[in-house]
Amino acid sequence: MVTDTAAAVERAHRREWAFVLAATVRLTRDLDLAEECVQDAYATALTAWAADGVPARPGAWLTTVARRRALDLLRREGTFRRALPKLVVDEPADDTADLALAELDGPAIPDDRLRLISTCCHPALAPQAQVALTLRLVCGVTTAEVARAFLVSEATMAARITRAKKKIAVAGIPYRVPSVRELPQRLDAICAVIHLLFTTGHTAPAGEVLVRADLVDRALQLARMMRALVPDDPSVTGLLALILLTDARRAARVDAAGTLCTLEHQDRTRWDRAAITEGIALVKQALPHTDRYTVQAAIAAVHDEAPTWAQTDWPEIIGLYRLLLRVAPSPVARLNHAVAVGLSGNPGQALALLEPLGAEPALATYGYLDVARAAFLAELGRTDEAIAAYESALLLTDNAVERAHLADKLAGLTR
Repeated sequence: MVTDTAAAVERAHRREWAFVLAATVRLTRDLDLAEECVQDAYATALTAWAADGVPARPGAWLTTVARRRALDLLRREGTFRRALPKLVVDEPADDTADLALAELDGPAIPDDRLRLISTCCHPALAPQAQVALTLRLVCGVTTAEVARAFLVSEATMAARITRAKKKIAVAGIPYRVPSVRELPQRLDAICAVIHLLFTTGHTAPAGEVLVRADLVDRALQLARMMRALVPDDPSVTGLLALILLTDARRAARVDAAGTLCTLEHQDRTRWDRAAITEGIALVKQALPHTDRYTVQAAIAAVHDEAPTWAQTDWPEIIGLYRLLLRVAPSPVARLNHAVAVGLSGNPGQALALLEPLGAEPALATYGYLDVARAAFLAELGRTDEAIAAYESALLLTDNAVERAHLADKLAGLTR
């Protein structure tokens, strides 16, 4: 019973966190207080659900408990009036303890989430703070996972999130959906949030599974929401296409034994063809606009359209990476370009392109750089160097599925 209850609470955290927090912030207009009350609600659920059973609508139960707790604290401590100006809303706050179940099932929930996202992505905050705060508050991603996604220490990320919360409170950043005039200012940050959320779920930084399906599905849901809000924005369209085209391969990324399958060895009959068709149509709509998401989606489309690994159009992919390096240069883009060059049959040239990336601070803890070097060194027969590179990659890899894959590669070389 304890195990079942814990599992139910964990599922509710994955699925309902954003809904519960957003609805509680709408009452408190104080991010820290709302987050504390929501955490208390989840802690209460561990005991209450074990005794009474899991409720039919966990989100409604958690929201009611969190809001009751918030009201109790606000009234007991006499802070209700002082809390009101912290975040300005564009509608009267609901100060009742019980949240109607219909509100959780109806259109109010996407609006609440968008309010929360828009607050976290306010232009007054630094771009990285916007992304980090939204991942932490809206998506329930742990501070450690956000830190890994940003390639910084957990302490650094915790401090960044705390500063962002304080700035929201001090500046009186409004808790509301931005107007049509304001929305373009938020799109870059919101898209970055959704993309980083997707990449965190697509290959989990740590844990026993390769894919955090809950994060991937949440990123897809947020991308669809933004696409519905701004259907004519090519960046939003390109982002949705990128998520669809990349996630279409999810079922083939591990085999029946749970072993990692790289793109070369995937069973392409298991790819989601409906998602690929939708994604390619979106890429065609977004082009000829060449923002980073649209270009990355075009690269994914080339992979997805190839009937086999051998028939992959590497010149097209390399050309698209060169375009990406012009419109959105980054160390990771340079790494991926080098990998494409190597996979096209030029491992020596790839190693030459990878060499200067070793001095990039952003890639200092990025294990995929060593993985790429190891693969091309092995292909060139430089076995000792390849072994050292795989060993270095293992030190930087915390995902169990990826570690097993690297260990197999290393064992093959040592044999």
